[in-house]
Amino acid sequence: MRSYWVYILSSKSRRVYVGVTNDLERRVCEHKSKAMQGFTKTYNIDRLVYFDETPDVRSAIEREKQIKGWRRDKKIALIESNNPTWDDLSSEWYEADSSLRSE
Repeated sequence: MRSYWVYILSSKSRRVYVGVTNDLERRVCEHKSKAMQGFTKTYNIDRLVYFDETPDVRSAIEREKQIKGWRRDKKIALIESNNPTWDDLSSEWYEADSSLRSE
């Protein structure tokens, strides 16, 4: 069975980005390594602060659209309901590769 994730990344200054993927670890690695041009690279958004898994791609895409449509305060409330200190939930994934750690 496949899994899909809706995720929120943050910069140190708490600028947020909402995305969806079928491989959360790979996708976060791409953000951390600045592999792709765009918003997350420009604003150094590479800390995984929220994620939610579902087996249905349509549900994941709909949830991503829903969260993207929310006001900032509602996105913050979602993050803080599960991660009140805004820890990088992926930090242990990349401990061996210091080049991928957030600074």
